[in-house]
Amino acid sequence: MSLHVVILAAGLGKRMASTLPKVLHPLAGKPLLAHVIDTAHTLNPEKIHIIYGHQGERVQEALAHYDVNWVQQTEQLGTGHALQQALPHLNGAEWVLVLYGDVPLISTSTLSELLRVSQPNQLGLLTALMPNPTGLGRIIRDDANAVRAIVEEKDATNKQKQIREIYSGILCAPRACLENWLPRIERHNAQAEFYLTDVVPLAIADEIQIADCITTQASEVQGVNDRWQLAELERVYQSQQAQRLAMQGVSFMDPQRFDCRGELKTGKDVTIDVNVVMEGQNKIGNHVRIGAHCYLKNVTIGDHVVIEPFSHIEEAIIQNECHVGPFARLRPGTELAEHAKIGNFVEIKKTHVGRHSKISHLSYIGDAEIGRDVNIGAGTITCNYDGVNKFKTIIEDEAFIGSDTQLIAPVRVGKRATIGAGSTLRKDAPADQLTVNDTKQKSYPGWKRPTKN
Repeated sequence: MSLHVVILAAGLGKRMASTLPKVLHPLAGKPLLAHVIDTAHTLNPEKIHIIYGHQGERVQEALAHYDVNWVQQTEQLGTGHALQQALPHLNGAEWVLVLYGDVPLISTSTLSELLRVSQPNQLGLLTALMPNPTGLGRIIRDDANAVRAIVEEKDATNKQKQIREIYSGILCAPRACLENWLPRIERHNAQAEFYLTDVVPLAIADEIQIADCITTQASEVQGVNDRWQLAELERVYQSQQAQRLAMQGVSFMDPQRFDCRGELKTGKDVTIDVNVVMEGQNKIGNHVRIGAHCYLKNVTIGDHVVIEPFSHIEEAIIQNECHVGPFARLRPGTELAEHAKIGNFVEIKKTHVGRHSKISHLSYIGDAEIGRDVNIGAGTITCNYDGVNKFKTIIEDEAFIGSDTQLIAPVRVGKRATIGAGSTLRKDAPADQLTVNDTKQKSYPGWKRPTKN
């Protein structure tokens, strides 16, 4: 049947204590609402509708790349009222699934099961058993274990508050039923709001059967109302990612101290130490070791690579058998060919480093082309920027660059050239020759170092 998904995302989110709309707060580097939209798309619905309200233009702008229908709720009068705003946009829908923009970890498998157990003429509810159901609507069942009502926390009796089964807020229903029920909802409750939960007694009164699906993972239906709940869900999500990766061949020194904020594809026998953060799209080959406290963003790593601790790597390509760090920074546009070595306190930007080449200590190499078997000494700098334009440095195969050398681009170092330590290169250095700055060393007899009075 034709499925439409409606995501309720109009809430103010006062308890977040933030100027940022609640549904835009990030979980694993992605807005809460984006998680829900991505999951909704996996169900292949005909349309997805977002009910927005607070700072709606900001929400739309942040998620403009999604193919969804935006529906405004000008007054926030409850979940029932929010869904009413979607009714004029549900033409062609036979079946409607209602999700929430602040419930980010709901899974495709659970929603698929809810849709499966709910027949076309039934109201389907997703429930969960919670260790602490405080603040959530309780499921009331009859002697036959059928759902008879949902009671909100503020309207529940003390006995009802002892019930651990809660209503997640997620439901699916025939569009025709919603068009019948929503206008009949009243707001005679503590909050003076139109509760979507009130469709349950209306369904019972209309003799519509209620189907229910119980999730075994309470985190799937956990909403985010404050920053602590957001932090808790962050750790749940990261634990899930670590478990998934471990099943694919990754060893974690401590899976509780790992963050994946994007997509990560790995080979086998990968080892990741503590406090590693990965953002964007990362791909790691086989037999790779990543040391503690590293940050990787949009990085491709080949096989048998070692990334030592405290390295920062962004938008770089590292081929097989390379060694990086510790305390190395590879900036966007860096590419290391096989067996290249980048040592401690080396920064590289927009540079190709050839096979078996080494930049081992305390250097900055930017906008450069480094050949194979090149050795670059400590303290080397490519002076690539004149204040307006960037220029390129080319160092050809088997060149040797002495320590404390400044290469003022544009400049070329020929094959097997040697540059003496402390040189400032302003012109091309010829192949197979030694190039130095020829200055005399002087000493001053009788000179005394100044002393304090």
